[in-house]
Amino acid sequence: QVQLVESGGGLVQAGGSLRLSCAASRTISDISAMAWYRQAPGKQRELVAYITSGGNTNYADSVNGRFTISRGNAENTVYLQMNSLKPEDTGVYFCRAWLLANNYWGQGTQVTVSS
Repeated sequence: QVQLVESGGGLVQAGGSLRLSCAASRTISDISAMAWYRQAPGKQRELVAYITSGGNTNYADSVNGRFTISRGNAENTVYLQMNSLKPEDTGVYFCRAWLLANNYWGQGTQVTVSS
């Protein structure tokens, strides 16, 4: 089992920055990959970025060049640095982790970008 807790969401003006954190209950090296998803009101949840245990990353086209996913030195935290935020980035951001054949979700953190 893996418990994930997200933090760092909030209200920010367009053009601003936020950094989200996802703290896992297990050392990240035990996890094959972690990712950030988001869900805007009335829309489906979508993949924002992911990072593998080997450090490979991938981003949605809509955030590429503005967002950066990374792992903390403590090996149990994954971050999402979000720069040049746009109103369309508004939504609940969820952390997801894959461990063997299972995957786990956090409860989410709200990000609101005002125009």
